[in-house]
Amino acid sequence: MQKRAKIANDLMNYIYKYIDTDINIDELSHDLKVSKFHLHRIFKDEFGKNIYETIKDIRLLKASNLLISNKNSTITEISKMTGYSSQTSFLRAFKQRFNMTPKQWKKDGYKTYSNDILKDSSSAINSKANFEDLKVEIVKMSEMKAYYIRHQGYDKSISSSWQKLQTWIYSNEISEFTQIGLHHDNPIITNLKECQYVACMKTEQVVKNSSLPTLTIPKGVYAKFSVSGVYGDVLKLIQWVYHKWLINSGYETSTNPSYTIYHKNHFLSNDGEFILDYYVPISFV
Repeated sequence: MQKRAKIANDLMNYIYKYIDTDINIDELSHDLKVSKFHLHRIFKDEFGKNIYETIKDIRLLKASNLLISNKNSTITEISKMTGYSSQTSFLRAFKQRFNMTPKQWKKDGYKTYSNDILKDSSSAINSKANFEDLKVEIVKMSEMKAYYIRHQGYDKSISSSWQKLQTWIYSNEISEFTQIGLHHDNPIITNLKECQYVACMKTEQVVKNSSLPTLTIPKGVYAKFSVSGVYGDVLKLIQWVYHKWLINSGYETSTNPSYTIYHKNHFLSNDGEFILDYYVPISFV
């Protein structure tokens, strides 16, 4: 079972990493030394969706994000950035997924869509956090290798994955580590129940015979936001960063994921409070 889960997770990580390319399942099954039939079955057993459906969903979610933040990119350019070879197929798929055209979404449609998603989180709706005066730091981050547990759903159930990761840390007597929350999906434009969140732990200590898989968090230039608060404020922070700060910043983002480095993790703290740095990949236009 552990081997099957590793294959499925390796494939999911590959899809997110290379979503801007033509992903060839035949080549992947050969590289993973698993038949195409079994690869599809393993993936669906693990995630509840087939591979092609997952690729389509991720392409559209990444595109919806770029349509908001990359004001200087055309719809055609964004469709290519997310792996679409045909603008016609992109337009058709986007309208089917979001019930509006990319042009309508880019104009203002994303605001209503995002606000409707946040209504599913009572903590976010009740949050009084205000980030208008928040200072941003532009930083260059190195590539990071991390052990991880993948979690589907962006809600308080994430605590269970962090507790498992913490148990693994204690069991392996790891004394120095960094807790990182990787947002493979942007929770402000992804159904919270379907959102892919990854609880990660980076350490320089050697861990022998680890039961946990590893992934690589991309290097690059990031906008860093240092904040503290309580559960529910993070979703409001992410919405502010993407829907206000990024749009007016003169920067654009990419298909790489944003991530959080926790100094105090609200998914583990008894008082539900956090101290964290939130990193968003950017480039200067």
